Parts: sequence; structure tokens; C-alpha cells
Amino acid sequence: MDLRQLRHFVAVADELHFGRAAERLHMTQPPLSQSIQALEADLGVQLFTRTKRTVRLTPIGQEWLPHARRVLDDAAGLPDLARRLSRGEVGRLRIAFVSFVGYSFLPRLVSRFKQSFPEVEIELNEATSNVQIDDLLAGQLDIGLMIPPPDQAVPAPLGYVPIRSEELVVAMPAAWVDGNAREGSILFADLRDRPLVLFPRTGAPVLHDLVTRLYADHGAQPVIGQRAMQMQTIINLVAEGMGLAFVPGAMRSLSPAGVSYLRLRESAPRIEVGMGWRPADASRAVHNFVAFVEREIARSEVEQTS
Repeated sequence: MDLRQLRHFVAVADELHFGRAAERLHMTQPPLSQSIQALEADLGVQLFTRTKRTVRLTPIGQEWLPHARRVLDDAAGLPDLARRLSRGEVGRLRIAFVSFVGYSFLPRLVSRFKQSFPEVEIELNEATSNVQIDDLLAGQLDIGLMIPPPDQAVPAPLGYVPIRSEELVVAMPAAWVDGNAREGSILFADLRDRPLVLFPRTGAPVLHDLVTRLYADHGAQPVIGQRAMQMQTIINLVAEGMGLAFVPGAMRSLSPAGVSYLRLRESAPRIEVGMGWRPADASRAVHNFVAFVEREIARSEVEQTS
């Protein structure tokens, strides 16, 4: 069975007359009859009942007709679909992101991109940076919004552009905030001996090392109260008084009862987040997203300097 036979079937079903159907198809009647007979033979079912005067659809033919029309309609749209895919106007983007990005620029970024490309389906999943890199290399992910590796070297053949650098702030149980905290800031000396909720190094080496290096720079050793991977879990543990945590500033938007956010009065570590992708075999939709993000970065830089 091929599309040509489906067109023949639909024409005869519409006209219920082989002669008129043949005229509509710009062919003679005998080849049309042979085509329908061959189709019925391939399917092993009878689609039409024929007499010398009438042609009628069988019950099976009546039920099969809308499905045949749908296939022909879909086939007719394939050339335009191919052109739209080539322009990145339709398609699917698999995007993974580190957790704090969901509280930062990700929602606005996705919303603005969808305004320009409403028919591109975006699949969002939270994942640590090491998982994102592995999935990008394996072709199981299109875009990764990640913290770059400790050596700042995203492995080839991936592309990478930095998006934003955020200062780490202190998330502290509200009950611990006392007179030493003034105007939303605190000295490191006033928290150095407090229990710390820390990311495990296996899943978040950059964040882990930034925090432990901060303690080392102040001649201190962190007192680990609890380890946790998910940013929301860490904040909830802080709310329960399990310890304080150093988190990206974007987490201020997650403010459960019992948590206060404070700046370090000394210089605070900063964490970079950027975009990784695989340029060599990226779809047009991926290229469009990368170009869009780069324009957003440039626009943000202009706004900050103006």
C-alpha cells in the first residue's frame, strides 16, 4: 500500500463512481480499478461493493475512510513541516538545569523564547551539572544550564557560554539571627562555628569547594550538620534549624517561614552558571535557543551599563 493507492481509494469513496473518480484523478478508469483491487488484495478486506450500476463503501470501507483522509492530510503537510523544522519553528528542546536556576532566570527565559517560538515543545528537567554533561555527550539532552566544572573546562565537543554570576548568601535559621546581624549582613566570624548544611562534593563539586574554601580562607573548619543535594531541601533543613547554608542569591525568592537571608560583610564567593550544548549535531531549534540566550545576555549587559 502506498499514498497513491490511498488517494485512489478516497477519490472513489467521495464520488462512488469509478469514471468520475478517474476524471478527478486525471487518469483512465481501468488503471484506477486495478489500483483499488490491488489495495483490497494487500489489505485482505473488501472496501467497496460493486454492481453494474452502483458503487458503495463496505462497512469496513466506511470506517477506514477517515483514517485514510488523515494519513493523506498528514502527508500533504510534510513538506511544510520539513521547511519549518529547518527554520526551528517547530520541534522539541530537552533542557536540564541546576536547581537554583529555577528560582532565577529560567522561567523568564523560557517564557520569552516561547513568545517567539510558540510551537517548539520544551521539556524541562532538573539535573546536576555532571549529569547534564554526560547526557549532552550521549545525545540525550539538547541544552544544559549548568555550573561549569571546577577547572572551567567543559569537555569537547560541547559548546559553552557563561550566563550569570551570582554571589553566595547565607541562609540562616531566623531564630539564630541576633544583634550581630545588621542591615541584612553578617560577619563570617559570627557564623563560623554554627552547624552547616552542605552540598555533597560528588554532586556539586564547585559549590562544595567554594564553601569549604571560604572556611579555609578564614582559618576555620566547617561543622557539618547535614548534607543534602536539592536546593529546596537545603532551605527546608535550614528552616528546621538543622544549620545554616551558603546558597546562590537567587534562592532569596524561596522564603519559607523560619529562614533569613544575610549577606557576608566580607567578600563573598560567586558561582557561575552557563549554557552547554552540542553544536555539531544540534537541531535548528537548539541553534535558535542558543542565539536567543546570547541575545538575552547581551541585552542584560546593556541594561546593567546604561
